[in-house]
Amino acid sequence: MELILLVFIFVLAAFLGFELITKVPSQLHTPLMSGSNAISGITIVGALLAVGSAGSQTINIVIGTLAVVLATINVVGGYVVTDRMLAMFKKKEGAKK
Repeated sequence: MELILLVFIFVLAAFLGFELITKVPSQLHTPLMSGSNAISGITIVGALLAVGSAGSQTINIVIGTLAVVLATINVVGGYVVTDRMLAMFKKKEGAKK
């Protein structure tokens, strides 16, 4: 029963996320991306807590470590994308006024 509930929550979150992302205008994408990067940082903390409380079971440690790695990739990638998007709005040096 618990597995069915978790799958339901995952599918609901995926659907809601997709619908929200497709409705965001391009002007708001960069500020929302910055906010989601902060939320992803909280995901890293949760993954670290999961690894810390995994006990000595190998599968729990492997899954928790994988969660930490994937959450870190998500945060770093988000900041790289945000930085590239913000660079598009910077004035070029040497450009005529």
